[in-house]
Amino acid sequence: MSGGNDKTDGLAADIAARTDSYFNRTKAIVAKFGDRRVTYAIFMRRPVICAPKLMLDWLDLAMRDRATKIETDLIYREGDWVGAGEPMLYLTGSMVHLSDLETILLQKLGATCVAAHNAYQMSLALPNVSFLAMDARHCAGAEMQEMMAYAASVGSTAAKREGAVGFVGNANDGTAHWFGSAKGFGTMPHSLIGYAGSTVRAAEMFVETFPNEPVTVLVDYFGKEVSDAIAVCARFPQMAAEGKLAFRLDTHGGRFLEGLDPAESYAVLERRAPGAIRRYRSETELRYLVGTGVSAAAIWFTREALDKAGYPKTRIVASSGFGVDKCRVMADAKAPIDIVGTGSFIPDSWHETYATADIVEYDGAPMVKVGREFLLRKNGARRRH
Repeated sequence: MSGGNDKTDGLAADIAARTDSYFNRTKAIVAKFGDRRVTYAIFMRRPVICAPKLMLDWLDLAMRDRATKIETDLIYREGDWVGAGEPMLYLTGSMVHLSDLETILLQKLGATCVAAHNAYQMSLALPNVSFLAMDARHCAGAEMQEMMAYAASVGSTAAKREGAVGFVGNANDGTAHWFGSAKGFGTMPHSLIGYAGSTVRAAEMFVETFPNEPVTVLVDYFGKEVSDAIAVCARFPQMAAEGKLAFRLDTHGGRFLEGLDPAESYAVLERRAPGAIRRYRSETELRYLVGTGVSAAAIWFTREALDKAGYPKTRIVASSGFGVDKCRVMADAKAPIDIVGTGSFIPDSWHETYATADIVEYDGAPMVKVGREFLLRKNGARRRH
């Protein structure tokens, strides 16, 4: 029979298994030759939004498990912009207890801060548009799902302080609390359209199952985005008139939205945002403007068609690759988007997410490896907020 606490033993075993072996060996060496009080500086090599809560919560759990304390000097508040190479926080305490935690601490910080920065930039690029976090399907398990939802909420909150609408919710219940909600948002996936056999029938099934709820209808399944949107409006004219109908454009990049081709796409933007075409700077931006998939031209074309059919109060939800760059292009084209559904705040250059920690003091004496002197405390400065 075990004489230890299973929960405590489990955390210790998890840390040991997930930590780089040279940190585990360092812990053993320091324990043998004598502990020292050290200070770690933690930083990132690119600008980010400070999103430290998950890391700090886990660190607090580890310290309580070890019945010891550390001093946490958070230089930037949650949601603050942090420049490349700037120490985000300092951790001071026992080297024995801190040395084997570095691997997991950095895992919980780097990607979160980059994702928060992406969500912040996306929200600011389209300040009048609501965002819905749809990251869960792209995450590598529950821990990443929690990290990305938290990151989106932090970046969004930072953007809201600058006047943006930001992220108003997410797509699942498990992480909805980060957005101040008990439930995730969403109505139907493509599979329901296929099951129903038609876009209109899928809308009918949803309304019959969830009466009196607003509904967002996917309209790209049969390649008839405009026709099917208008058909749904004709089936539910009262909902359309009350603004309770929205249409989600998720056209894949292999084809144009119904009714568009290169020439017509250019024509749409010539009518609506001619300056955007003249300002494009890359092939990628041009594709976002007038290419296949959910382009600015596609969104404008859909809006024009719905308005012409007499349904101006219907809303447009845009999805499919709405990262920072695409949001900026949509803003330049003044695309009439009501909601963006996206998981593209998840970092796509993973090497940019690497957080780094270095010891900068041993028993209060400044010392760091050559080239990292910028991490040393300046004049003993502490917290900036």
